[in-house]
Amino acid sequence: EVQLVESGGGLVQPGGSLRLSCAASGFTFSTYAMSWVRQAPGKGLEWVSSINVYGGTTYAGSVKGRFTISRDNAKNTMSLQMDSLKPDDTAVYYCARGYYSARDYRGQGTQVTVSS
Repeated sequence: EVQLVESGGGLVQPGGSLRLSCAASGFTFSTYAMSWVRQAPGKGLEWVSSINVYGGTTYAGSVKGRFTISRDNAKNTMSLQMDSLKPDDTAVYYCARGYYSARDYRGQGTQVTVSS
C-alpha cells in the first residue's frame, strides 16, 4: 500500500521559513518522481514543485527562488524548504507521487499558515 505522510507544517510570520518533510512507503521510492502540491482556502489544487529520479527539479513561478525541493532515496523521504514565506503561501501542502500533473497518490497534507 502506497503511503505518503507529510510533516513540518505550522504557523510562521511573513518572511519566515519552514521545512516540510514527506515519508514514503509501500513502493520503490527511488524509481518515482515526486511532487509537492498545495490547496489554499477556497481554491483548487495548485502544483508547487517536482523532483525527478535524477534529482532534477522544477518549480511553479510563484515559489521559484524561495522554495527548494530535495529527496533522500536512502531514507525514502522528500523535503520542501520554504523561505521568504508570504501570506499567499498559506495552504494545506501535500506530498504526491509523480511529476507535475502526472500524479497518482498524495498524502493527507500538512497545514502551513503565514500570518503576523
